[in-house]
Amino acid sequence: MMDNVTVITVLTLSGLNGTANYRVTLFAVTVLCYCVILLVNVTIIATIIGDKSLHEPMYIFLCNLCINGLYGTAGFYPKFLHDLLSPTQVISHAGCLLQGFVLHSSACADFSLLALMAYDRYVAICRPLMYHSVMTKQRISLFMFSAWFVPFFLMFLNTLTSTSRLCGSNIPRIYCVNWLVNSLACSDSDSIAKTIIPAFNSTFYGVHGGFVAWTYIYMIKKCLNSKENITKFMQTCLPHVFSVASFGVCLLFDLLYMRFSSRDLSQSVQNFMAMEFLLFPPIIHPLIYGFILTKIRKSILNFMCGLNSVFRLKL
Repeated sequence: MMDNVTVITVLTLSGLNGTANYRVTLFAVTVLCYCVILLVNVTIIATIIGDKSLHEPMYIFLCNLCINGLYGTAGFYPKFLHDLLSPTQVISHAGCLLQGFVLHSSACADFSLLALMAYDRYVAICRPLMYHSVMTKQRISLFMFSAWFVPFFLMFLNTLTSTSRLCGSNIPRIYCVNWLVNSLACSDSDSIAKTIIPAFNSTFYGVHGGFVAWTYIYMIKKCLNSKENITKFMQTCLPHVFSVASFGVCLLFDLLYMRFSSRDLSQSVQNFMAMEFLLFPPIIHPLIYGFILTKIRKSILNFMCGLNSVFRLKL
């Protein structure tokens, strides 16, 4: 005899409750922000792919960082824009798991790519004679495969822990997060996996963060001994430092939001803290590198000048 149990397949995202009076404005601002994200990231990606002089490790890693920015934001903005115009904000259980997977794997891939960029700058500045023997095409290919495959694999395992039958349907956020889905589960039968896998992932990427911080601190100390190294650091590493700093600040805000969201913050502040991780890094990364790195800036300006010449000839 089968138990009369209701299977919950649709979840409610209640993060937009209380925003009915300014949803149109929020929609317009969000569309503008998403268009900027698409524009700046696609510009950097197209510039690096189209300019053979930029087919170097640092720019290859940057190109993948921008691709990851597009991947992560694609998991949030289309759904969020739809919710702003919809009277109800709902998502299927499967769709919620997919969104959580995309957002989590994108954040983890950011860690991996920033760690690779830090290692690349470390070898270039601290081991310059070994650079070309260390950063070979084969090794770069292996690095890139690992930077994408490992986050996808670990987040897939993490998502599997969120597939239990649900006894609740309300997620008090504007997008899905795995640990909130887990909190709705009826049973804790797989609680060990739900604890061990996220703990391992947090530790693994915490080590990434520690490595990035140590690398730049070490390079700064190393560069203080040489005027030439200081110049090289300012030209090629300053964008990395700004990028890592912005990523770290956004991550801190996200962690604070998850810790204090339900008790001490207004809904508007909660929504902003939920979005900033998907707003500032995808814009700041390409803008910083585009403005500060000379080769990318020159390549973009040359491309724009070429387009301008073509338009003039047509007119």
